[in-house]
Amino acid sequence: RVQLLESGGGSVQAGGSLKLSCAVSGFPWSNFDCMAWFRQAPGKEREGVAVTYSGSGDPYYVDSVRGRFTITHDKIVDTLLLTANSLKPEDTAMYYCAVTRTSERGVCDTYFRRAEFDYWGQGTQVNVSS
Repeated sequence: RVQLLESGGGSVQAGGSLKLSCAVSGFPWSNFDCMAWFRQAPGKEREGVAVTYSGSGDPYYVDSVRGRFTITHDKIVDTLLLTANSLKPEDTAMYYCAVTRTSERGVCDTYFRRAEFDYWGQGTQVNVSS
């Protein structure tokens, strides 16, 4: 079965950086073309942070992280990455990676907006202090 494992979370001061990683087991990455990071802060709903589609197009970022976060799929080591720079206290949350197969960019974007992915990791905690 498919399992996702996130790592790289931690505690940093505002302005710092973290690189989150997501490894998949059970199926090769080539089975999935729609890959994303979500986050959930205490008392808040899960929020889509960034999504990338392997078929075409540029990654999409939610307004609050655009210009600070970068989502990439490292195909050499088969890992989904989220590089988070200039972190703010409001970035504090549990971060989750998620993957699915859609075969079309528009469908990938729709699944991202609805958080309707087939496979999810357990999350990695990010704490940003002021």
